[in-house]
Amino acid sequence: MLPFTLQQLRIFKAIATEKNFTKAAEVLYVSQPSLSKQIKTLEKNLDILLINRESNRISLTENGKVFLQYSERILALCEESCRALIDLKNGDRGNLTVGASQTIGTYLMPRVLALFAQNHHQIDLKVQVNSTRIIAKNVINREIDIAVVGGEIPDELKKNLTVEHFVEDELSLIISKSHPFAKKKKINKDDLYHLNFITLNSNSTIRKFIDNILIQNQIETNQFKIIMQLNSIEGIKTAVSLGLGAAFVSSSAIEKEIELKTIEILTIENIKITRTLSIISNPESYKSKAFEFFYKELFTLKNGI
Repeated sequence: MLPFTLQQLRIFKAIATEKNFTKAAEVLYVSQPSLSKQIKTLEKNLDILLINRESNRISLTENGKVFLQYSERILALCEESCRALIDLKNGDRGNLTVGASQTIGTYLMPRVLALFAQNHHQIDLKVQVNSTRIIAKNVINREIDIAVVGGEIPDELKKNLTVEHFVEDELSLIISKSHPFAKKKKINKDDLYHLNFITLNSNSTIRKFIDNILIQNQIETNQFKIIMQLNSIEGIKTAVSLGLGAAFVSSSAIEKEIELKTIEILTIENIKITRTLSIISNPESYKSKAFEFFYKELFTLKNGI
């Protein structure tokens, strides 16, 4: 006999997620006494402490953190097995969880989802948007079926994934229509040092990627005049359109601004900044018909980009 039940794993995962017994009980529609009893039984059967309970605050022990990883994988496999059987029973019906890194999830993925929903309205679609690292980890853990990411996938995660080239995403240098450089259209490297830059924060993957490309082209990014660091692309675009400075943003994020003619794109002589967007999936996961449909829609969109 196993020292735990699937319900106990579900309860443990809910507590780890909510970090609160009461909220976890509400999420699972069980009473708090019942939930607490199940956790105590689980810890007794395993003969280890999983949760620290101190001053109305809870946290996972080191044992708990390890056990949570396996719990998530076990539960994901259980859900996958049910979906596989439902898939076989219902043919083209099913569920699909799609992932995307931040910029893709905001600007590109809605187009994919709209196209997919139009052609496959019978499939229940869920979407997760997060950093590339977290999305990749969730694909490995079978919490996400398929994802499109733009960031660098860590080697320790990449070895457990199927990674396919999707499209090249160009990162454009944008300024306001009223900027003195707006009439130039094309600038040289030295002109960059005369711009006021609005950027994402220094920990941003996209910010680091752009800096690396520029440095490779003998541009001293540490000499840039950065007047503002923001946490969102939308904030950056608004600041640029108001004439506060220049910024590098994904070309997929500025389609509306180009259409409304609120910004101007500058070309840097002899430099083109692009990043590869990748489709990732778990090679060991069951590939449902919903997965196959979505995969085909991605490449339909790719051919239209």
